[in-house]
Amino acid sequence: MKILLLCNKSPYPPKEGGPIAMNSIIEGLINANNQVKVLAINTNKYFTDIEKIPSDYRKKTNIEAVYIDLSIKPLDAFFNLFTNKSYHVERFITKDFENKLIEILKNEKFDIIQFETLYITPYIKTIRKYSKAKIVLRSHNIEHLIWERVALSCKNPLKHFYLQHLSKTLKNYEISMLNKYDGIATITKNDAEYFRNVGCTIPITDIPFGIEPEKIPDVKEDYEFPSLFYIGAMNWMPNEEGIKWFLENVWYKIHLVFPALKFYLAGKFMPEWLLNSNYINVKIIGEVENAQEFINSKAVMIVPLLSGSGIRIKIIEGMASGKTVISTKIGAEGINYENGKNILIANTPYEFSEAVKKCVRDQDYCNMIGRNARILIKNEYNNNKIIKKLMNFYKEIL
Repeated sequence: MKILLLCNKSPYPPKEGGPIAMNSIIEGLINANNQVKVLAINTNKYFTDIEKIPSDYRKKTNIEAVYIDLSIKPLDAFFNLFTNKSYHVERFITKDFENKLIEILKNEKFDIIQFETLYITPYIKTIRKYSKAKIVLRSHNIEHLIWERVALSCKNPLKHFYLQHLSKTLKNYEISMLNKYDGIATITKNDAEYFRNVGCTIPITDIPFGIEPEKIPDVKEDYEFPSLFYIGAMNWMPNEEGIKWFLENVWYKIHLVFPALKFYLAGKFMPEWLLNSNYINVKIIGEVENAQEFINSKAVMIVPLLSGSGIRIKIIEGMASGKTVISTKIGAEGINYENGKNILIANTPYEFSEAVKKCVRDQDYCNMIGRNARILIKNEYNNNKIIKKLMNFYKEIL
């Protein structure tokens, strides 16, 4: 099959959740003997110099990118309050991207054109005009649920009001588009069920994030125990919100019991309030050169998400590495876990502190949770099996 993937950011380098998820699909489809082309968006927030991407990757994906300025423009954001349009989506609409898309569609024929996330879907009319390809939405999250949850936890009245507006207009757009594709591939079963319940009548399936079996890392025995760690880009609002909540409501409880215990924070775009903070034994690492080495070097992964949707790629990676993961029910959504067997679920400060205490006091217990987590990922998140399921879905809608 010949497949065009439209990505809201470059899938290469695969160093954070979205690009990692997109890249696993791209690599899997290519390995299954499909012809893949990638058209991505470059932004002020996430920019990749295409010429610096390794030549073999550029050759096999024929990747191109168009720049869009996604910076928040206060005047536009204000006037959006008086419309029923989604400001999230509107920012992605530009003539430059449309013209590049038209150029590609005039020169090449595709069997499948896949939107990677909702935000590129305004170009569906352009695709219908210039191509007979079947259109698939690869839904990484239920986007409006993220913003509904963020709005619920916001205590600033004005910000709460604006976030509610953003989530409402995004919800209206997301649901209004459901039956305009030829198929939807959600990243979790829960997301697929949600879309069915709100009116989706087209073919829909769940295609989770997968790891190639040969790339599942060996378990390292020489890691720092005890230690806590977090890894994730902090320019995604739910990540920053969760870490702030953990530091303000949980960390001091843990530090009182284990004064020597360290909590390591890795990831891009660390906010100023965090860089300037003085939490005892909280080590701000920032962006790391090798995420896998960082994960391997520490003991217990903390993922305190209070909002969000879809599946957390870093949790899958942590579990694959044999790490004990402590997360909220929201954070672990979409993963077929068993609490207390292959992950620890904690939703309150008390539950988080108790889970950490249990891990710090018993390394064998940590190792047991990690081994079970690794087995789960090997069995259920094998990318080769996942790509076969996706290709069968393509064939069904073709």
